[in-house]
Amino acid sequence: MHISVLQDELLHYLSPKPNQNFIDCTADGGGDVIAILEKNKPEGKVLAIEWSPIILEQFRKKVQDNNLSDRVILVSDSYVHLKEIVQREQFKSVSGILLDLGLSSWHLQYLDRGFTFQKDQPLDMRYNPSTSLTAQQVINEWSEEKLREIILEYGEETFGRKIASEIVKVRRKKVIETTFELIKIIREVVPSWYQKGKIHEATKTFQALRIAVNGELDNLMQVLPQAIDTLRPQGKLAVISFHRLEDKIVKTFFRKVVTQDTCSLLTKKPITPSLEEIRSNPRSRSAKLRVVQKN
Repeated sequence: MHISVLQDELLHYLSPKPNQNFIDCTADGGGDVIAILEKNKPEGKVLAIEWSPIILEQFRKKVQDNNLSDRVILVSDSYVHLKEIVQREQFKSVSGILLDLGLSSWHLQYLDRGFTFQKDQPLDMRYNPSTSLTAQQVINEWSEEKLREIILEYGEETFGRKIASEIVKVRRKKVIETTFELIKIIREVVPSWYQKGKIHEATKTFQALRIAVNGELDNLMQVLPQAIDTLRPQGKLAVISFHRLEDKIVKTFFRKVVTQDTCSLLTKKPITPSLEEIRSNPRSRSAKLRVVQKN
């Protein structure tokens, strides 16, 4: 499962009190949900939203094993439907909302959907298999211009133009179906020194495809105002982002609601992991936590 990052800092800012209600929009393995439930007992509840049905079922077992079913409401849906979910579940008086935007380790280790470049898997990359768009469709059907745009923008990949061009060249001869086929294409056009860097040469392209397939940035922009509307006065919204584009969206939105006097900023600068946390969980190194409080 996705290891919770910045959890101590998160609990500090959300400051759960007995009997308060919270929403975790990205429940994953439930690490943050369980931590909040320890603080808001005996009657506080958490609405836990998770887009991946497989991951949600894993968490459901944990909830049942820990006798927490009466305090956790589990919902299999995208957080982009936050207000609809809250209304449907009649979940009221929300003291805090959390969005942890990190990719679940479950997707990398156990789901054969092409999230990892360490295994040869179909180019799928959907968090929820009920959605229609796959990475294979993006790779094989989108125009070179559109591919170049997402790889440069979403992946911030320096060699995005060359990669997009090579993808189009290869797909004229055959359908590109697997992660290893895509990695081979990337290696054909990026310099050798790039292949020896700290991160895998396919990391940024894979990130771009994942974001495009799941509409991650658009969904984030849609959920933030919904979260503020959902909070009760003095309620807090905490967002943990993992790359620059996410953080830019959060920072811009927070600045807007503070300027409008809708919220107060609790983190003047983003909170980042300690060296100790980065050592124990290297994936946490790029995490940034920002928090606002509704006025």
